[in-house]
Amino acid sequence: MAAKNRRRPLRVAIIGAGFGGLAAAVKLRQRTTAEFTIFEQSAGVGGTWWANRYPGCEVDIHSHAYSFSFLKYEWRRTHATQPELLAYAEHVTDRFGLREHIRLNTRVTHLAWDEDTRQYRLSTEHGEDFTFDVVICALGLLSVPRYPDWPGLETFRGPRFHTSLWEDEHDLTDRTVAIVGTGSTAAQIVPAIAPRVGRLLVYQREPGWIEPKRERPFTARERWFYRNVPLAQRAHRGWLFYQSMRRFKGFDVGTERQRRMRESCVDFIDTTIEDPDTRAAVTPQYPWGCKRPIIASTFYAAFNRPNVELVPHAVTAVTEDGLIDDSGTKRQADVLILSTGFQPTRFLAGIEVEGSGGRSIHDVWAKRPSAFLGVTVAGFPNLFILYGPNTNGGLSIIAQLERQAEVAVRAVARLQRGGVRSVDTRPGAQRRYVEWIDRQLAKHASAMDSGCHNYYHGPDGANVTQWPRTHLAYLVATRVFARFGLRARP
Repeated sequence: MAAKNRRRPLRVAIIGAGFGGLAAAVKLRQRTTAEFTIFEQSAGVGGTWWANRYPGCEVDIHSHAYSFSFLKYEWRRTHATQPELLAYAEHVTDRFGLREHIRLNTRVTHLAWDEDTRQYRLSTEHGEDFTFDVVICALGLLSVPRYPDWPGLETFRGPRFHTSLWEDEHDLTDRTVAIVGTGSTAAQIVPAIAPRVGRLLVYQREPGWIEPKRERPFTARERWFYRNVPLAQRAHRGWLFYQSMRRFKGFDVGTERQRRMRESCVDFIDTTIEDPDTRAAVTPQYPWGCKRPIIASTFYAAFNRPNVELVPHAVTAVTEDGLIDDSGTKRQADVLILSTGFQPTRFLAGIEVEGSGGRSIHDVWAKRPSAFLGVTVAGFPNLFILYGPNTNGGLSIIAQLERQAEVAVRAVARLQRGGVRSVDTRPGAQRRYVEWIDRQLAKHASAMDSGCHNYYHGPDGANVTQWPRTHLAYLVATRVFARFGLRARP
């Protein structure tokens, strides 16, 4: 009789083997007996750190914060490079026995909720169909490249590529290279390639506030200390989050902290760049925090090189051998690098998701993507989103991903205990949550009337990407309020 009544293990699909997907898998293994499969479209784990391999690629958050809280790890640098982060993802995969659960080179194309069976039908690009009780989408925010619509772009005769699809086969030595964009990615690429190119043209549509990263290798003594002194690494991690809470006050318009952050950035410009015209061109006229501050120590210094030229104009057209900017000036180039960012407001891009009644999540999100705690959406039972709407921020996205994974895993544990077959979001709770988000962001420097271009806003003008408070506030929200927004159905 006992064997007949024993419920089969819950089956969970995790889409994406980046840090979000790995966090979900580890916590499922630690806290449930659910069976899970991780679907990854790339040939390896690591998500954005597998895909992005451009020169100078590294994280701009301290290693002790940009890592999982559940695993002590010996970092070699204060800020990890792309190869180190890829090695870390591999280490987590092997340390927690996840590799046997991963299907690489498999892109999920379609999810459809079946109300009768209370399961999702999952389809892949290979024509396969599976059924799962729960789906956790961990696709990431910065994964769909943004390509400009400049006239003539396709006619450019030299190498032309986006930074997220870097083409190593091209020798840049002594060539004239044009890089369009001055965001976080370009701020790493420019100093990395400047010493070997003949001439480097850096096109800037709008300057960004930049702070020095102060990256360096850990000393042998520091590595010994963090390796051997109990809780040393955890204590330093706590200190980093405390410091970020103090810094966060600078995002509120008109605060003393914001004024000090701006002054610090201006001082960095004045003490680093030699040419006064370049200093003026890279100094923003909008408040600090209007767009994500760039953390880069060596970008400004690259403009002191005789072969690097800042072009403080937007590109308007491309010819066979060069670029034309909004001043009408044409400059010749042999190689064109597009550091034009991503499409972060296109959540779950590339997957068609059908919830209750066959509703498409992209239709529901046509005017504005929104989710309760950024994780669940009313009408889409047993579906959890990591790095969803309004979850970007809080110092370390890995810490944010852990909190989101915990929301999903607690729901899986609840389903596993029996008596409940699905968990959905209360529409009123989602609505009130989004209203609270909007109230918080109204006083944030990223508001639409702050005078800058940023990647935060959706079609209706609402900020749909940013979490408006600190990570501590998000931790409280996910651990305290999730139970009030989710409802169980037998």
